[in-house]
Amino acid sequence: MKPDLFQAPDYYLLDELLNDEHKLVRDSAREWVKREVSPIIEDAAQDAKFPMHLIKGLAEIGAFGPYIPEEYGGAGLDQISYGLIMQEIERGDSGVRSTASVQSSLVMYPIWKYGNEEQRKKYLPKLASGEFMGCFGLTEPDFGSNPGGMVTNFKDKGDHYLLNGAKMWISNAPFADIAVVWAKDESGRIHGLIVERGMEGFTTPETHNKWSLRASSTGELIFDNVKVPKENLLPNKSGLGAPLGCLDSARYGIAWGAIGAAMDCYDTALRYSKERIQFDKPIGATQLQQKKLAEMITEITKAQLLTWRLGVLRNEGKATSAQISMAKRNNVNMAIEIAREARQILGGMGITGEYSIMRHMMNLESVITYEGTHDIHLLITGMDVTGFAAFK
Repeated sequence: MKPDLFQAPDYYLLDELLNDEHKLVRDSAREWVKREVSPIIEDAAQDAKFPMHLIKGLAEIGAFGPYIPEEYGGAGLDQISYGLIMQEIERGDSGVRSTASVQSSLVMYPIWKYGNEEQRKKYLPKLASGEFMGCFGLTEPDFGSNPGGMVTNFKDKGDHYLLNGAKMWISNAPFADIAVVWAKDESGRIHGLIVERGMEGFTTPETHNKWSLRASSTGELIFDNVKVPKENLLPNKSGLGAPLGCLDSARYGIAWGAIGAAMDCYDTALRYSKERIQFDKPIGATQLQQKKLAEMITEITKAQLLTWRLGVLRNEGKATSAQISMAKRNNVNMAIEIAREARQILGGMGITGEYSIMRHMMNLESVITYEGTHDIHLLITGMDVTGFAAFK
């Protein structure tokens, strides 16, 4: 088992933009990842198993709903602290960060924002502590980038709703205690429903044979005449804007998280370049490898500045969906390019589980697609700057 020697790059001294709480939160998450995630994550990825024992630690470092008010069990932190936690967790593994992102932004966020007080008090404290784990049901077999076309629906049966349909590519589904599910009512309006494990007709088959996010648990949500109590409807927002608001929070976290993956690949490649001797000198002393490393740290620094500013805007309530899309698209693309370049610096060793790079590269192939694909985010920016929607 190799020691975790990670040293975070900070080329523009961005730590000076962070307050003491930000640094404390980040450093706590960083130490936890070094102690609990790094030693086991390669085996978990090889075995395609989510390390369930990490849930308790994720809760303890505030990874579940860090910005949720303390009265509901959250840490009451700001958006930059949330981003820094996601950065550190994804430095360990994108799949583990996915579990935290889903719990925070796609389960706790809608219950907090769109739920009533009874729902908040019933679910949020247990989700914050990790006693309950949740998932988010939006994507369907035939509707990914076009979620408004969903066919999952519910009918009013007087004393309950009857839910039918299916969702797929759902992180946390196989072990989730609750699912925040988006479905159309009889008029075609989209609403959020809290579906609990154990409700008759609700099943969560696991998705196998993934080459990406192997240390994350992915599955389907199947609803076969599921009776959902009427008090489980999220009452305070409906329409497609409701799930998209959750995605804004999740995409923001991903923009930070991708930096963590990029940092880990860069740090691994930099250390290797100083140690690997070819033609009687370290490969880091050659122009070609220095070009790669200089470009990596440049792109990481640009992404750090982009997300820090976005975090300030989120704290001030000024960040737009389009700004979040820009950061998610840019940073994930940046991370995947750095992973590929870092793999080349390591040569053949880069494909082995002795180093984290190939695992990050495979994970990022999912991250660049989920929560809005690379191309869809490009079109969101295009629509924002031109005023024309070009999705179809």
